[in-house]
Amino acid sequence: MDYLHITGGAKLQGEINISGAKNAALPLLSATLLSNRPVQIDNLPNVADVKTLAKLLEHLGAVVSWLTPHQAQIDANHIIHTKAIYDIVRKMRASILVLGPLLARCGHCEVSLPGGCAIGARPVDLHILAMEKMGAEIHIEGGYIVAKAPKGLQGTQIVFDKITVTGCENVIMAAALAKGRTQIINAAREPEVVQLCEVLQNAGVEIQGVGTSVLEIIGTDREPLQIPTFSVIPDRIEAGTYLCAGAITNSHIRLTNANPTHLEAVLEKLRQIGFRLESNRDSIELFPATKRESFEIITTEHPGFPTDMQAQFMSLATQCNGTSVIQERLFENRFMHASELQRLGANITLKGNIATIVGSESSQLVGADVMATDLRASSALVLAGLVAQGSTNVHRIYHLDRGYENLEQKLTALGAQIERKSE
Repeated sequence: MDYLHITGGAKLQGEINISGAKNAALPLLSATLLSNRPVQIDNLPNVADVKTLAKLLEHLGAVVSWLTPHQAQIDANHIIHTKAIYDIVRKMRASILVLGPLLARCGHCEVSLPGGCAIGARPVDLHILAMEKMGAEIHIEGGYIVAKAPKGLQGTQIVFDKITVTGCENVIMAAALAKGRTQIINAAREPEVVQLCEVLQNAGVEIQGVGTSVLEIIGTDREPLQIPTFSVIPDRIEAGTYLCAGAITNSHIRLTNANPTHLEAVLEKLRQIGFRLESNRDSIELFPATKRESFEIITTEHPGFPTDMQAQFMSLATQCNGTSVIQERLFENRFMHASELQRLGANITLKGNIATIVGSESSQLVGADVMATDLRASSALVLAGLVAQGSTNVHRIYHLDRGYENLEQKLTALGAQIERKSE
């Protein structure tokens, strides 16, 4: 099993090209199930989650042709299976995204409950309730969501009690092939949701309210789409993570292929801490701060501060003067990285969904062996390792490989002392 060996203390300098967004690529790959013509997708990130979803599409009968590591053509004209098996789905919760398009196009499907997810107060409930509202008959059998809509799905009004990105994406894809008008109330507004809508619009689906909390979609009544070639948007979370790498080492770095409009809450927080930033349409430049001040964060849905950047800012808080407070409002158990940061010497106190971090620019983290618990937690540990005295070994980096492409190579190019090793 691989791990990352990091020697802390190096200043960073240089330029990083940001990859395509994993969280945009996954629903867009799923959307190819709505087409009976080959679909070419450019700027796909070369990460494990994308490969997993491509494998799932192949299992369903789609032909996935990799033109380059970042460019694929998906031909879903001949779907031979409508069962998303556990062996693939267990690796990634986002596999639930095939539920909407499969059901809309084929009239039936079986999708394994993701990651052993138990039905109850879980986000997957929102997906199921929405499909039922559109006329599907659904029951749980043997760990699978078994859904049937032999006469197709019917447009209706879907009101989400809680904003759900993947739930909203599933309904958008289902509604694209449903009969009549579907209205989504309390829709997610993330850039990844916006791109999904724009791609479907370019395929001829009428969608109103894109980028707002109310979407209206007029479906094609099971008529497959013809989706033109498109390019995946830049990964705003990858961009934010590298900005934090520059910030925690107080370095001068520049990001290319980065969309600053997708990162407004993150950029504003970095300015509050003391950093100067310059950006244009597709680049962001961060300059060292003369003094780094403590901060407060409350995670919330877009356009608020993203939960996927919370862990990285917790690491950054250890190098800021004073007491920083982070309140996690979206996910439970999202502070698992705190105990690992404490192993490096971070002064962190947890109380419910609030983390208090006492930091100082003179405080010195000390390298140790730490364990990644999830994707973003693993990046936070890497960031801490960049400033920790001595060596830090980050284990279980298969979490990291799910969402970051060539992280150690990109950081090495900036001057970081980091290498991948096997144990």
